Amino acid sequence: MKIAFLTPEYPHVKTGNSGGIGTSIKNLAESLTALGHTVRILVYGQNEEVVFEESGIIIQLIKNIKIKGLSWYLTRKKIQQIINHLYQNKQIDIVEAPDWTGISSFIKPKKCPLVIRLNGSDTYFCHLDNRPVKWINRFHEKRALKNASGHISVSQFTADKTNELFGFKIPFTIIPNGINPQKFQSDSHFEKDSNIVLYFGTLIRKKGLLELPFIFNKIIAQRPQTKLVLVGRDSSDIITGQPSTWKMMQSLFTRDALQQVDYLGGVPYDEMCQYIATANVCIFPTFAEALPVSWLEAMAMQKAIVASNIGWGPEVITSNKDGVLVHPKSHQEYADAILKLLDDATQNTEFGKNAVIKVTTTFSNSIIAEKSIEFYKKIIK
Repeated sequence: MKIAFLTPEYPHVKTGNSGGIGTSIKNLAESLTALGHTVRILVYGQNEEVVFEESGIIIQLIKNIKIKGLSWYLTRKKIQQIINHLYQNKQIDIVEAPDWTGISSFIKPKKCPLVIRLNGSDTYFCHLDNRPVKWINRFHEKRALKNASGHISVSQFTADKTNELFGFKIPFTIIPNGINPQKFQSDSHFEKDSNIVLYFGTLIRKKGLLELPFIFNKIIAQRPQTKLVLVGRDSSDIITGQPSTWKMMQSLFTRDALQQVDYLGGVPYDEMCQYIATANVCIFPTFAEALPVSWLEAMAMQKAIVASNIGWGPEVITSNKDGVLVHPKSHQEYADAILKLLDDATQNTEFGKNAVIKVTTTFSNSIIAEKSIEFYKKIIK
């Protein structure tokens, strides 16, 4: 089968910064290619028009058309023409697009099926953040969902919440995000430090980073030797307009706690394993996700995790079996869960081993790829 992914981001030196959507697409693309399928990545919003191949995956960069007031429409029609051309020339059989900002809202290929995979729309994340959504984004996202040939969601929670927010009753097929567990193996060169608590991901309000100082303050009060390591790029705060979430966080730590914090900034993706390897506990106090890949990466490396119990959380982690789930605003309860895993080596190891089993049997990319192919075949028929 020949599958195209339409996306605003993809992890590659030629395509600029990439977040969770791009990582998820790359993980799936690699597994589909390994199964013998042809994958083409259509990356819009680029600075040049170029097609190249890397690791068996075709990457096609698309420049947006820039005409004031018409860019959004003309760019969509340009993408539509590209899809029609590729389909007519039998270079693709189906196209998958994300729900984010509804890029496919005015893209209607003549014959090529176009499906949407929910990784969280702007409407969805604004709802979870308790902030208003731009009407234009909601308009495009709703139209894109309505016009799609088929619908996938990475979690049941995201599917249900999306239907609720848009007033739909779409029968989403649930296919979670996945990773290649072989890429996330413990490296013997990096030993686990019993005092390190690790967060990795963007420093941003919706991922609970403004709750994290209050949680860590309580940990330091009881266990002053604990170290908090933060890995990920800084971001501005959408509520206050402040340019740096990290700067906002610093004012929330106690003096003693801040001395035990090490912020490393963003690091190359292929170096992330070494930071996960040295951690004793990984934490993700997030308020807004669809199905986070970072959790899976930590689980694959046998890490004990304390994560958010909101919505999608129980679809990834069974609390007190392969991790612990706590609401991010329950600061003392969250701190207590971390402290327990820092000091109870037996439970820490047990949760880590169970987490690896969960990832291998449920979230392995080979499984996700096979489920995706099965879905594509049904849509094409």
